[in-house]
Amino acid sequence: MSTEDDGERHTGAEPEVDRAAEHAGEAADASLSEPSLFNDEPAAPPHRLRTLKRVLIAVGTLAMVIALTVGGGLWFLTERWAGNIDRVEDVFQDLDAEARPAPATPATGSGDPVTILLVGSDTRSEGEQGVDPGGRSDAIMIARFSADREHAQLVSIPRDSWVDIPGRGLNKINASYAFGGPSLLIETVEQLTQVRIDHYVVIDFEGLIQVTDDLGGVDVVVAETTTNGNSTFTAGVNHLDGEQARVYLAQRKNLPGGDFDRVKRQQQYLKAMFSKLFTADTFTDPGRLDSAMRTVTSAVTIDDSLSNTDLLRLAYSLRGLTPDEVGYFTAPVLGTGMEGPASVVYLDNTSGERMWEYLRSDSLARNADEFSDESLPDVPR
Repeated sequence: MSTEDDGERHTGAEPEVDRAAEHAGEAADASLSEPSLFNDEPAAPPHRLRTLKRVLIAVGTLAMVIALTVGGGLWFLTERWAGNIDRVEDVFQDLDAEARPAPATPATGSGDPVTILLVGSDTRSEGEQGVDPGGRSDAIMIARFSADREHAQLVSIPRDSWVDIPGRGLNKINASYAFGGPSLLIETVEQLTQVRIDHYVVIDFEGLIQVTDDLGGVDVVVAETTTNGNSTFTAGVNHLDGEQARVYLAQRKNLPGGDFDRVKRQQQYLKAMFSKLFTADTFTDPGRLDSAMRTVTSAVTIDDSLSNTDLLRLAYSLRGLTPDEVGYFTAPVLGTGMEGPASVVYLDNTSGERMWEYLRSDSLARNADEFSDESLPDVPR
């Protein structure tokens, strides 16, 4: 996973976007009371819409980007932000409907779980079917929003995982992205986990790094002093600007767990960045908020089955989620080895099947303690 660049922006008088948003709020309230694509509960009174900060800080994962782009129930900003997101067409069109896993079963709540496959890319430039010209997806994650919208999980699948790719045989999982773009990657992940993917999102991490500088940097805690190139990250709290964040996230040499530690750093950074975004007076500075959201959404590509309105409804349905209910995991692994000249990761199918079953039954949150070794530690290496 590669990752790019300052301080606060002075906004002066109240911007026109704020007044437009104020008038748009009434229309949004009315629309949100209609049945949702995700069968979320009826809209709450208008004062609940002012809980936007709580809504967005709760997600705290890459999946949270989706909520960020449309939060607040303001149609003006929905079109301005969500309209800034690119779309990948026909991602699910060629998948064999009969061979796909069944939708996840709701554990609680009247709605349905939502499962998103998140792919981290080094570049926004895309070839046919949204395939990164570099040929490989750099980060692969399954994001789950529970049916009751009170829990969320982010599960990273190591990019070098040795898996069966439909029609291609055994290979690294990120090779499926090179062979057949989003559709084959989705098919591969669904075959591996038997967890149905509802939506597909590509994140350009180079673009997200700009948000780091927009926020004046983010803090991460480092377990032991490490060096990557000309950058040194000392044990304890490190304040990273965009360039330092890129180097921090790119490191895997000199880390005890190599790429496994790198995956944990990815999760740690995303959690820190989004927490900073919603605790840095962003919401009291409309100009700064608009700039940050425009930067975030310019780094996001989603499948064309999720409209701007659907994004808004999903974000609104997450308004009760709290940060403590967001879990971060890595798919269970047995270890590493060699397949020909390639270094690969062997997944633990026994523990993995247990994790995937909990996702299928929407119950990973209540069984998270079983995966303490796979969870994001307070201080990654």
